[in-house]
Amino acid sequence: MSGVLLAHLSDLHFGEVADLQVLEGAVTAIAALRPAAVVVSGDLTLRARHGEFQAAHLYLDRLKAIAPVLAVPGNHDVQWWRSPFHLLGTSVLHRKHRRWFGQDLTPGLIIPGVHIAGALSANGIALGSLTFNPNDMAVKGNLPRSETKRLTRVFQGTPQHEYRVAVLHHNVLRGNLSQRMGLSHWRSAGRRLVACGADVVLCGHDHEEGTGLLENRIVVSTASTLSTRVRGERPASFNVVRLLPDRVEVGFQRWDKSASRFLSSDLNVFARPAAESGSARVPAQP
Repeated sequence: MSGVLLAHLSDLHFGEVADLQVLEGAVTAIAALRPAAVVVSGDLTLRARHGEFQAAHLYLDRLKAIAPVLAVPGNHDVQWWRSPFHLLGTSVLHRKHRRWFGQDLTPGLIIPGVHIAGALSANGIALGSLTFNPNDMAVKGNLPRSETKRLTRVFQGTPQHEYRVAVLHHNVLRGNLSQRMGLSHWRSAGRRLVACGADVVLCGHDHEEGTGLLENRIVVSTASTLSTRVRGERPASFNVVRLLPDRVEVGFQRWDKSASRFLSSDLNVFARPAAESGSARVPAQP
């Protein structure tokens, strides 16, 4: 089968909730899949400690031996307590992440046929992330207009026949079990993600695997966690995204405890959005 295969992981949570057997099994499974790239959509750590970042760095190095890796920060990777409401600036928020993974918090990766662009939704406690629920403090993400405008500029030079994939941490579709959106001001964020020209969005945060359409126009892959904090006592899992000329396939690889390995599960298929004038894409007409 042709197309471009992406392994999509999220919420590794190196720290006390890391599941080492599952993490090891993921390396084995990804090596067998031979993806064109591995994408990790945030929450590499549990408490943004140096030892956790170090462990995540070593793990991603193992994945880089299989395929190029792109990783973005999640809310657990942010030292939000160092600068609540950005009173002391924003540089301190991601200081540890930058030390271990480089200065660029929104990395990009271009592989044949696909342009992958990271986006920053984990900004600590900020005015843009506040809701009326105090439990959302330091949990909800925000995707400011400046970030979607940057994505628009990044994708503008991408040929229309190539896929445009945006990566952020917070889930942009409502979780089936949690019934929660990951982003504050999620309606506006969704409209702006569509306008930026992305065909596919890869995200995580909700600790439950899922897929669907954003604004009925963008295919979304929401990866679960490889830690012990899986929602609803579901098995740990990661997603496999195959980008084909006419369709996008999102499959789940779920951990089987009895077999001590990942097994292929649900496969979801979406028609590829057709090119529209400008940067936006619309679904193919029947």
